[in-house]
Amino acid sequence: MKPLTNTAKTATFNAKQSQKLLTIGTATLACAMMLIAFPAQAYVGPGAGLSLLSALWAVLAAIVVAVGFVLMWPLRKMMRKRKANRAAKPATANASEHQNS
Repeated sequence: MKPLTNTAKTATFNAKQSQKLLTIGTATLACAMMLIAFPAQAYVGPGAGLSLLSALWAVLAAIVVAVGFVLMWPLRKMMRKRKANRAAKPATANASEHQNS
């Protein structure tokens, strides 16, 4: 890599300096625009509020159902295993009675 000449170094420094000033200027302009923004004169009707509430209820219900299914999974698995053991127990008892006779 070649060493930079003085004019190249100066050009690079000037480019970095102008980029920094551009960034600071953009940030200052954005802050000024937010501070002098005028309030919006808008009307939100009752339909929009009801739509928002129904969407919120749907999201909350989905979360509750998902958590409920995750929490009930081990309980359902245990109940199925118990039911399978009860069904298998009389079948093995009947098979052993038939072998003894």
